[in-house]
Amino acid sequence: MSLSDQSPLHGHQLIGQRSLLATGKPLHAINPANGETLEPGYPSGGAEEVELACKLAHDAFDSFRETDPESRATFLETIAEEIEAIGEQITERALQETGLPRARLEGERGRTCGQLRLFAGVVRAGEWLDVRIDPALPERSPMPRADLRQRRIALGPVAVFGASNFPLAFSVAGGDTASALAAGCPVIVKAHSAHPGTSELVGGAIQRAVKRCNLPEGVFSLLYGSGRILGQALITDPRIQAVGFTGSRSGGTALLKTAQNRPQPIPVYAEMSSINPVLLMPAVLEARAESLGQAFIGSLNMGAGQFCTNPGLVLALEGEALERFIATAADSVAASGCQTMLTPGIHDAYRKGVEQLSSLPQVKEVARGALDSDNASPCQTALFRTSASDFLSEPALQEEVFGASALIIACRDIAEMRAVCEHLEGQLTATVHMDDADHDAVRQLLPVLERRAGRILANGWPTGVEVCQAMVHGGPWPATSDSRTTSVGSAAIERFLRPVCYQDLPEALLSPTLRDANPEALPRLMDGKR
Repeated sequence: MSLSDQSPLHGHQLIGQRSLLATGKPLHAINPANGETLEPGYPSGGAEEVELACKLAHDAFDSFRETDPESRATFLETIAEEIEAIGEQITERALQETGLPRARLEGERGRTCGQLRLFAGVVRAGEWLDVRIDPALPERSPMPRADLRQRRIALGPVAVFGASNFPLAFSVAGGDTASALAAGCPVIVKAHSAHPGTSELVGGAIQRAVKRCNLPEGVFSLLYGSGRILGQALITDPRIQAVGFTGSRSGGTALLKTAQNRPQPIPVYAEMSSINPVLLMPAVLEARAESLGQAFIGSLNMGAGQFCTNPGLVLALEGEALERFIATAADSVAASGCQTMLTPGIHDAYRKGVEQLSSLPQVKEVARGALDSDNASPCQTALFRTSASDFLSEPALQEEVFGASALIIACRDIAEMRAVCEHLEGQLTATVHMDDADHDAVRQLLPVLERRAGRILANGWPTGVEVCQAMVHGGPWPATSDSRTTSVGSAAIERFLRPVCYQDLPEALLSPTLRDANPEALPRLMDGKR
């Protein structure tokens, strides 16, 4: 039976199994649609709260990281059950704090629970441990070989920073938390100030799951604090061994600098900035300019453009087909309704970014969407165009505008399209629309796109990230701080693991995973063979 109840929000820090009222300046969520201040306030935590959370996490680590796969998988599934038990309560609060539509929030809640269950399956399968055993060869000549056994273990307590644009799937119980817990790492989440009530509800669900599964209380804590003060204090604590972050480039860069300046530097897995280029190849553009124009704006407008995979850049060869595409896209923009942005701050940044694009002499405005004067944080869709030569000469044209804004680049030929791709910073995605007749041209571009992006799509749109085994949600800087990793998909667990080799350790001292009997029946590489 679930331990969940329908208790009201308290505005407390959730540290281990405790619910504590901090003494710092309270922060309040703001309803972005009407500007209303939401209760309760959440007093900011400080050094005392960070110290307690980190101590509990440190004390829990050695026990939690050695839980057997079945127990840890059950814990992840229990978190999902607890979230589902208060699903409507979570949705109602998130509606007030984010301005997102109900269907989006319900879908995101399902994704959050789905990825928890995905990692439960990953933990049970055991491949993440990467067990390798090379038995002793005492008679080998000219030198004997020792008994060598390797497994991967958890890094240690992880600090996770909740994201503004995904109040569930990239926040308290999101992908970073799920993958870190799956790896055996206690997690301390810094809640995003835009949705503290939603965070408290989800944090309470995780607390209850910890209790139901009889785990050490320090496996999870949730802290609140305004600005970067609490976050910096958390990262500089020597017990924190890794960081998960989704947000702005400036925020991620600041965390990365702090983590690298510690006496013991630690990894920061930050997903930060991407404009996600879309390439329209000549044959497909000639055949389907109008339908591509409509579909493009549909993707651009999704969630008011507040996705890290939003298509902010379109490349195509200049000519009549491109003009048809632009005309259709402009009509679709003009017909776009005004959506609510997540926070007043995000709206203000979007407005300034659009104004900056409009002011550049190299840029021509194509269309603007509707504007709702009664909306406190409106997103007015904006579409612009420029030439490849101007894009290559003006660095400001490559800056991300977080929201439903995009820039179309007219290229003279495939060589110039390739030059633009070479000029781009690292991206989460790159999309290519093509027909069979375009394959030779795409073949010239593909090596560049592989160097620039973590996911390459054909004849689709980058918005929408499937949570599955093969997904990569990462890419070269500044898309992420470490292009070798992903924050979505089962491979995300690898961020929070490191290998340890045991040489000639007595069997009685080995973890069950490494013993000859293999009582958990986990996959392993034995003397170089599966």
